[in-house]
Parts: sequence; C-alpha cells; structure tokens
Amino acid sequence: MSGSDSPSDPNRVGKKRATAELEDLFDELDQLLKNPDVGTELADLGVNTSLAMTLAYGLRAYLQGDKEKALLELGTATEEIATRMARKPETPPS
Repeated sequence: MSGSDSPSDPNRVGKKRATAELEDLFDELDQLLKNPDVGTELADLGVNTSLAMTLAYGLRAYLQGDKEKALLELGTATEEIATRMARKPETPPS
C-alpha cells in the first residue's frame, strides 16, 4: 500500500467524508420526495415524484461510480418524461 492509499491519509479520509455527506444528502432527498406535502407541491408544478426519485437514484448511482445503473435509471426517467411531454397537448397561446 502506498502512502497515498493509507487509511490514515487525510485525502482519503476527506473523500470518504464527502461521499458519506453525499449519501446523507440523497437519503434526505429520498425522504423529502416521499413526503406527501412535498409530493403535492411538486405535483402542482407538474413534477412526478416517482420520476424525480428515479432521476435521483440515477445521479446517486453515477456519483458512486456505477455508470451502468446510472444509465439505466437516468435513461428510464428521461425517456418517460419525453414520452409524457410528447403526449401532452400544447396549450394555445393567450
């Protein structure tokens, strides 16, 4: 093990701390997206919380280095959003 790979290396500890903070952030986001009050506010904006959660899972996977899962989750969500937008009739200009 080189000096930079040592578990006591401050750079490695900082990276783990940053990763842990990101994980905590995504856990909090997951809880918020499951909150009915948040869901209602997002629905008023036309946001589907299930799709938002799928996007968050994809970003989390990408930040964890799991690009295959990220591609699957992000691709699924963006494809569904595009499909829904294509089906939605345009509102006439006022």
